[in-house]
Amino acid sequence: MLRAGTRQRHGWQTGCVPHTVLLAEDDRAIRNALERALTLEGYRVTAVADGVEALAQAHRSRPDVLVLDVMMPGIDGLQVCRVLRAEGDRTPVLMLTALVETADRIAGLDAGADDYVVKPFDVEEVFARLRALLRRAAPPEPAPAPAPEPEPDTSGRFLEAAGLRMDPQARRAWRGARELELTRTEFELLELLIRHAGVVLEHSTIYDRIWGYDFGPGSKNLAVYVGYLRRKLVEPGAPQLIHTVRGVGYVLREG
Repeated sequence: MLRAGTRQRHGWQTGCVPHTVLLAEDDRAIRNALERALTLEGYRVTAVADGVEALAQAHRSRPDVLVLDVMMPGIDGLQVCRVLRAEGDRTPVLMLTALVETADRIAGLDAGADDYVVKPFDVEEVFARLRALLRRAAPPEPAPAPAPEPEPDTSGRFLEAAGLRMDPQARRAWRGARELELTRTEFELLELLIRHAGVVLEHSTIYDRIWGYDFGPGSKNLAVYVGYLRRKLVEPGAPQLIHTVRGVGYVLREG
């Protein structure tokens, strides 16, 4: 079910080339309602009813972002995402799911999805998450002139903290001699923690820096990514590096 938002406006992309959205949802009522809402918001939408059509359309004309329902007959949203990622397609993917368990959300992230929305959802949340995904996928604008970086330790190529080493330019990271296999969001989260090693980062700060939007205290998105990143950082006999500060946020430190 789709809940209508309270904001009354049309076309946040006014004056720009509309972003293209490929929407795959087998529920006709949800598909039609979301297609109308996205179109009114200024997107150019292609809506299909199943995963087979979604893959065919993605191959035919690459969209700026995909919105995939997880539970579809035949090829579901997770399979669509896996196929595209295996082909090297890095188009941002927003999953629509009625599954609320953490394991289900992790399955979507493992498949290569960038974010998810749990049904029933407010259309405004879908808009906000799409804006955040598109901002992250956009190429950085060239700076008009050199300016001091707000982040610490940006003069060298490598970032190092708590036994971790990272090359932001090559988007590679290591714990000791072991190279880490990270998704884009995991890499950005780890980079943020390394740049602020020893500093407790609040949930709202991390959401704003990584997703460009604070999803509020009820969101489990950050906890899922932190848990997944912790598992990738595990080293037998070595201490945990990402620590939870209850009610505040997370901090990177040894021990």
